[in-house]
Formats: sequence, C-alpha cells, structure tokens
Amino acid sequence: MDGIRVGNRVIGADAPVTVGWENIPRVEGGPVKQFIFTWFQPTILFALIAFWYYAPDSIAKASTAIAIGIGFRVFLLALEWINPRYDSWRLTWKELATDLFYVGISYTLVRLASRYFGDDAIIEAIQNNFDLDKLAWFTTMPLLLQAFLISFIFDFGQYWMHRGMHNWYPLWLTHSVHHYITQLNVNKGAVGNPVELFLIGLGIGGFFDFLPRAALLAGAIGLAVGSYQHINVRFNSPRWWRYLFNTTEHHSLHHSQDFEASRSNYSGTWIFIDRMFGTCVDGEAELLGMEGGRRMSIREQMTYPFTEGWKTLKEKFARPVAVPAE
Repeated sequence: MDGIRVGNRVIGADAPVTVGWENIPRVEGGPVKQFIFTWFQPTILFALIAFWYYAPDSIAKASTAIAIGIGFRVFLLALEWINPRYDSWRLTWKELATDLFYVGISYTLVRLASRYFGDDAIIEAIQNNFDLDKLAWFTTMPLLLQAFLISFIFDFGQYWMHRGMHNWYPLWLTHSVHHYITQLNVNKGAVGNPVELFLIGLGIGGFFDFLPRAALLAGAIGLAVGSYQHINVRFNSPRWWRYLFNTTEHHSLHHSQDFEASRSNYSGTWIFIDRMFGTCVDGEAELLGMEGGRRMSIREQMTYPFTEGWKTLKEKFARPVAVPAE
C-alpha cells in the first residue's frame, strides 16, 4: 500500500484511509435531508449559545447543563440509526452496554478522583503555596469572549496532553486502550482506562477567573462540537465548520489502523490548533483500532496499562542470562 503524501508524512501506507474533503462521501437523499444534515451542527451550536446567553439565572446552572447533555446524547444515539456513516459501525446492544459502563465510570469514579486530585485541587495548592491570585480581570471581558477563552485554553492543554500520550510511552500505556475501539459511536469518548480519562481532563483554566455563565457557555460549545467526535452519523458539514472544529471525519483518521494517520488530529474541539502545529489531516477512515482491529475485553482495558508497563520494566531490567563457554 503506497499511501498519500501529506506534508512530510505518508498517510494510509498501513491501512486504507480517505484523504481530502473532496473524496469524502456526502449525505444521500432529497433536498430536505441534505439541508438538515448540512445545517444541523451549526443550528445546535448557535441554539445552545443563545440559550445559555439569555437563560434566566433560575435555570442557568450546572444541573440544567447535565440534563441537556444527557438528552442531547440520547437524541444523537437515535440519529445514528437514521443516518449512519458506516453500517459496520452500527450499535449493538452489547456495544451499547459496554459504552454505558464506561459512561458510568466517567460520571462516578473519574469525577470523584478529579474532585480531590484533579486540576482544580492542584491549582488551588499552587496558588496557596505561592500566594498567587487568579487573573480576575478576565471577568471584565465580554461574556462570549470569556466562553471562547475557557474552551480554547482547555483544548490547547488537552491537545498537548493528547499529543504527549502518543509520544511518551508511560502516557501511551494509559491512552492506548482507547485506540482499541473498532467503531465510533456517540459514547465512545468515555471508553478507556480510568487513568487516561482522568489525565485527559486536566487543564489550566482554574488559574483564571471567569463568570459562571461563561463556563456554562464554554460547556455548551464543547457539547455542540465535541459530541460529534465519536459518532456514527454522516454530515455535510459546512467548510468553515470543518476548518475550525474537530469532526467525526478528523477523529476517525485519528483512530485509523494506519499509524501515521493516528498521529494526527489531537485536539478535542478546535481543529485549527492542529492546523497551527501541522498535525491536522483532513479525511476519514472506516477501519479503526489496533492489531488489525483486535477488540479488548473490559477486564483487559482496565488492567492493560499496568500489566504492559510491568512487562516492559521486567524486560528492561532483566539480568542477562549467562551463556556457558564451550
């Protein structure tokens, strides 16, 4: 397999991928369906921004955001059945049950660990030890600008954490489990080892002071963009959307069985961060996973970073076996 040269790299030499937006299939159907699946994503984004911008204080709170998030993901699950990107990614009951198991871990175990050991706790300790005040002047900026900065600052940190996970072996051990998924569905972002889910959620936003409503707006942007990373739906995303935001197409390349393709598109929301650092590849892939698409059991996903790390350490520090002289 020859692959396609993208910059200094050859994409698709290990597994089939599609490179270039002009080569990606479009939504099939009449003008109404074409219109819906072209403007669905921007409409949801602007609707959520408008809601959180104008919502009264009585409902502009975290519990409302959680309810909207759950409802939106349930709706996207239904959308996967209506207009799937690939039939090979169709959700089965076993696949759904596995995904929901990891969603449950994210909302309980990982969230509990983040509360006591996450970025907020770390930042608070740093501020207390070094007598650092938060950057309160951020609250004087326009609300939408604050929301953008919260989203961008978090995603910028996530980009480097994610890129580090692909380039530093100890971090890769925690992240590699997530790359054994063989299809994309709306809840696949939660599938992975809990250590990795904890690490990928770390950020530096706590160093800054933002208005609470700005944080809700930033969360709405993340929901209306990040939810599509792992989803089995075909969209005709507008050109500007594909340039600014990470899409299902981008993220399917990141999960491709092709090695070079998997080392691209690290950002979570703003794909132009990848464009800034030369790691963006526009395209998509259907064949996902590692080791030819080998699936991991939940037990192996939970233990793999530790068992594989222990195996590596034993091999590295094993005493050489003396060979008897003849």
